Amino acid sequence: MGMQNGQLNWIAGFIWNIADDVLRDVYVRGKYRDVILPMTVVRRLDAVLEPTKEAVLKLNKQLDEGGIANKGAALGHASGNAFYNVSPFTLRDLRARAKQQQLKADFEAYLDGFSPNVQEILDKFKFRNQIPTLVEADILGSLIEKFTANDINLGPSPVFDQDGKVRLPGLDNHAMGTIFEELIRRFNEENNEEAGEHFTPRDVVKLMANLIFYPVADEIRDATYRVYDGACGTGGMLTVAEEILDALAREHGKEVSIHLFGQEVQPETYAISKADLLLKGEGQAAENMKYGSTLSSDAFPSMEFDFMLSNPPYGKSWKTDLERMGGKKDLSDSRFTVQHQGDELSLITRSSDGQLMFLVNKLAKMISDSKSPVGSRIAEVHNGSSLFTGDAGQGESNIRRWVIENDWLEAIIALPLNTFYNTGIATYIWVLTNRKPAHREGKVQLIDATGISTPLRKNLGKKNCELSAEQIKQITDSFLAFEETEHSKVFPNAAFGYWKIVVERPLRLAIHVTPGKLAAFKADAPAKLHKAADLLAGIAGGSKPHLDFNAVQQRFESAMKKADIKLRAPDLKALYAAFTFKDEAAEPVIKNKTKTPPGVEYEPDTDLRDTEQVPLLEDGGIEAFFQREVLPHVPDAWIDHSKTQVGYEISFTRHFYKPTPLRSLDEIKADLEALQAEAEGLLDEIVAPAGGKA
Repeated sequence: MGMQNGQLNWIAGFIWNIADDVLRDVYVRGKYRDVILPMTVVRRLDAVLEPTKEAVLKLNKQLDEGGIANKGAALGHASGNAFYNVSPFTLRDLRARAKQQQLKADFEAYLDGFSPNVQEILDKFKFRNQIPTLVEADILGSLIEKFTANDINLGPSPVFDQDGKVRLPGLDNHAMGTIFEELIRRFNEENNEEAGEHFTPRDVVKLMANLIFYPVADEIRDATYRVYDGACGTGGMLTVAEEILDALAREHGKEVSIHLFGQEVQPETYAISKADLLLKGEGQAAENMKYGSTLSSDAFPSMEFDFMLSNPPYGKSWKTDLERMGGKKDLSDSRFTVQHQGDELSLITRSSDGQLMFLVNKLAKMISDSKSPVGSRIAEVHNGSSLFTGDAGQGESNIRRWVIENDWLEAIIALPLNTFYNTGIATYIWVLTNRKPAHREGKVQLIDATGISTPLRKNLGKKNCELSAEQIKQITDSFLAFEETEHSKVFPNAAFGYWKIVVERPLRLAIHVTPGKLAAFKADAPAKLHKAADLLAGIAGGSKPHLDFNAVQQRFESAMKKADIKLRAPDLKALYAAFTFKDEAAEPVIKNKTKTPPGVEYEPDTDLRDTEQVPLLEDGGIEAFFQREVLPHVPDAWIDHSKTQVGYEISFTRHFYKPTPLRSLDEIKADLEALQAEAEGLLDEIVAPAGGKA
């Protein structure tokens, strides 16, 4: 395998160098990819089609002569692939074109000869837009020569020397996919793409596939399985998952038919995913790769899938999608607003980060239990913010609540830092299913795999470590064992939930109408309030503030009734506001005068309002917590139960925290003695007379 990897790196390096050799003075570095990636695809397609080229041209001529318009299926059959090319040229034929204008016409005719599925790929690459630039700079011929050079083989069949020995091994489809991804990774690194847009390394994909397939390996049947990725990138995650599921089925003596489905929003990346599948002979899967935004333009709205896995963009705004969907207030997509335990839960996250929305989309596509013995299984990569961002009642917390209270979350695995190419941040794999085995019901497993990795000899972008095959097995085994160890902990679902309670304290107002305040009030207030202000001054005037606002208010409102003064509520409020102020020594302001103790209600002081998180597993619940943690400190507090909300968050740090061991007294004493000796030595040097000792 090492030689194979070396060969792949060499080919990727060769193609990478074509950019430097041919494009350097014509394109800025950031634009090399616009030419190199589509040319890599075109050359690979060209090499795959070479053996059947003549048969396709012959059949195409016969079909044209017979006046048959719908030729696609027949030509595909003749080419032996899910694609074909009916132009008279191969790329090698075009190398001999000396005149640029003739080369331009022939190259365009060659591209036009591809089947419609390849045309879509070329369009998404916007490759034809590059041809005028390549022709003007007189480098199109050089580009074609480099890609068809005799010292590189991008075809599936080996190239032999004169003695019949393999001179250049053939590239199988998987290897070609790996080269694609390596080129894209290099271009991304070169362009310093943002952290959210990275490709998932194969070691992580293999682990994710293990986590969704291995628990149900014994239940795989001779059946058709659908695998879906709603942020499919170049499609690498789907194809690795397909290989692992297929191998697992064969090990269990089962024949499975696997159908891949994906959606991707980046046109160029989508083009590669589609090209990759075409090259693998998976024409139907290529058709199942859809272009567009999974969030605002779901390509599979009514479909359900057996297995789903994704690495959605994180830390990336989905504001444009949100606006397309009608904005937060008018968003009516049934995926993102659900009924849960009698409440309507909004699963709409903040617009600055849409990663959890991709998870919700998958959960909306789960197969119901009755249709499948294993239900649906999901693995998705997230960063740390999905674990704890969002307060109780907000979208992110609601999603965690909905997932955990439905008992869909099996496990979360913390990966080592610097596992991904373009980001060094902490990442986690979430594993979910709507058909938990009995021993997992009502529980969530957290696995800390941050210390399990193998350093790379040379960094690949930000990626400085990988998971070896043994380490992937180690993590998978820990997941399957479902046991408490140093690195694996099992919790009841409710361990991650809490009540967010609002603790109120009474508003305490003193009132004092001084001559100065009265004059100032009359200067600003309309004349209709002057008489009432004078009346209030007679009750709440004097030499010192009145500390019982309730008594003053009662006397004043009775006096107004007698004097037949009627004020609207806003005017009355303005009048009180002018002469009241907060005072800790004052009596609490009564809210509802129709109630008498013990049913008395007080106006809350919004400045003193506080919130507390009470764990769902709190012994004795909210009331016991309140009696123990709040009332001893603020005896006049109460809970506004109408504002209580349920939230969920998951803290790896808390559950896997390892405190630094305290140093022994002997160690500390030795350090202090050493410092004392050093200080005495310095003192001797300072006070020593010149040329002698102290």
